[in-house]
Amino acid sequence: MATVTSSFSFSTLTQFSQRNLTLSSNSEATLRFRVGFSCRYFGVRASNYASKMVVRCSSSSVTDPPTVSETKLNFLKEYKRPIPSIYNTVLQELIVQQHLMRYKRSYRYDAVFALGFVTVYEQLMEGYPSDEDRDAIFQAYIHALKEDPEQYRVDAKKLEEWARAQNPTSLVEFSSREGEVEAILKDIAERAGGKGDFSYSRFFAIGLFRLLELANAMEPTILEKLCAVLNVNKRSVDRDLDVYRNLLSKLVQAKELLKEYVDREKKKREERAEPQKTNEAITQQQFSSL
Repeated sequence: MATVTSSFSFSTLTQFSQRNLTLSSNSEATLRFRVGFSCRYFGVRASNYASKMVVRCSSSSVTDPPTVSETKLNFLKEYKRPIPSIYNTVLQELIVQQHLMRYKRSYRYDAVFALGFVTVYEQLMEGYPSDEDRDAIFQAYIHALKEDPEQYRVDAKKLEEWARAQNPTSLVEFSSREGEVEAILKDIAERAGGKGDFSYSRFFAIGLFRLLELANAMEPTILEKLCAVLNVNKRSVDRDLDVYRNLLSKLVQAKELLKEYVDREKKKREERAEPQKTNEAITQQQFSSL
């Protein structure tokens, strides 16, 4: 079976799941999964490509937030090209999840959240046929949520560079130092401690894990200490890391199945074409001898 490598790996947490993979008849691997977030559903109407599911959160950061279907439609308006189902299935699920986070009253953008999303996005879209399209999809996705994709990229890069310069001790002792990233983390700790708006999410958990990985601080005790100084519940972080590990594991398997399927179909086409080439060569020789 083909091997898909990745710079960001959840293999240190547990082994890959082997469930819920199917192969569709249109030569694409279809990935089926469910990632749950709690929210109240007021109406559902089925539609074709862009779901007409109307989801309104009980609290929001604006008076009249857009519906999920409006956010998805904004994405489709900006990026009009078809997306292979192996990627589109996950993207459509994620944009629903992130919409619900985005329009909570307690939501406030932060760099760790951005790092988590960028990390997940890069993993999901790894191996996409076109780097240009992959970036265009990212732009359309973040614009659909009425946020700044450049800010996501810049903040994610800033935290990655900072984490690479850290060690397990300095990572958890950020509050005793001054610096741009240190100030970001201090602000998160204050807000998470009840001194301002803070909305924990799974992308935030992924961002924390990415910091630990880049700082070579993968011991469970370090994650526990980091959660403590940031005033974040470690059980929630552990749970959400497991959810996304399973999602990425299934995606890796789906990509492997898709590659195997494409290789088999290519071989079959070549085998079918071989007799035709032979017949054409014989016919040409016969005409040449006349």
